Amino acid sequence: MPLDLQPAAASRDPLASELLQSVVDVARAIFGAQASSVFLLEEEAGELVFQAVSGQGEDFLIGRRFPAGRGIAGWVALSGEPMVVDDLTAHSSFDRTLAESTEYVPNALMAAPLVHDGRVLGVLEVLDPAEQARASLPELDLLALFARQAATALRFVLRQQPTADEADLGLPSRRRAEASRLLSELGSLLG
Repeated sequence: MPLDLQPAAASRDPLASELLQSVVDVARAIFGAQASSVFLLEEEAGELVFQAVSGQGEDFLIGRRFPAGRGIAGWVALSGEPMVVDDLTAHSSFDRTLAESTEYVPNALMAAPLVHDGRVLGVLEVLDPAEQARASLPELDLLALFARQAATALRFVLRQQPTADEADLGLPSRRRAEASRLLSELGSLLG
C-alpha cells in the first residue's frame, strides 16, 4: 500500500497533527520567532497547504492553500534548499500579497524543506526569528536538520496506519510509544 503523505492524510491523523503542531511550537521557541508554520506539498494540485501554525494566524490558517510556486515557501519546496532572508522588503521571491492575505507580514524569515528519502514533503517556516538567528549559517543548518527530523517523524507516523481491528481499539500502543519518542527527540533539540 503506498504511503499517503498528502495534506489530507496528515489532517485526518490526530497523531500527525499533534506532531506537526509540536514541530512548529518547538521551531518557534528554538529561534525566538514571532510565528512558525508547516506547509505540506500537495503534488497533484500543485499547492502548499498550511498544516500547523504557531503564533500569528494559528486560529485560521490551517487548511489554507496557495500555489506551490509562489513566495519563499514555494521556492524552498521546488528547490529543496533552505533559505534565510533578513530583509523581505528587498527580496524578489517574497510575495507580499500572499503574506498580507495571511494577516501577518514578516520582516525576516527562515525556511527549510521537509525532505525524506530525497522527496520534498513540505516546508517549515520560521517568521521574524530573533536577531541572533538571522543570516547565520549554523542557525540555518539547525533549521534544516530540524526539518529533516520532522519529515522523518511525519513519514513514520503516517506509515503506521492501524488495521481495522486496531482502529476499533484506538491508536495502537506501539505506534503511540514510538510517536511519543519521536516527539521527545524533536523537543530535545531545544536543549
